[in-house]
Amino acid sequence: MTGEELHQLLLGKWGRSFDVQLRRAQNKMFLQIMWKYLEQASFPMNESEYLAHLDQIASYLTAWDSIAQVQSFVAQTRERPRLGKAVSIPIDLGERASEWILEF
Repeated sequence: MTGEELHQLLLGKWGRSFDVQLRRAQNKMFLQIMWKYLEQASFPMNESEYLAHLDQIASYLTAWDSIAQVQSFVAQTRERPRLGKAVSIPIDLGERASEWILEF
């Protein structure tokens, strides 16, 4: 998956270029679809920075072999990012979880 493909997934589902973040919580990894989006005047990134950010996130999803999980979740969810409430997609890292989740 590329950043552009991730962007198209977001646009196709919600019609906006939402920010995405990777978060670790309780020794699990989540892809969060945030409520801020590129089309807002207050969005902190320009288009090229946003697409570079999506490329980076997509590279992690590819490395974790999690693309199908994300696509399936997005297709099935009825949730929608809204102010103060992200859509959290759990990422199953399988047996390789210890390689990616480190205790600090």
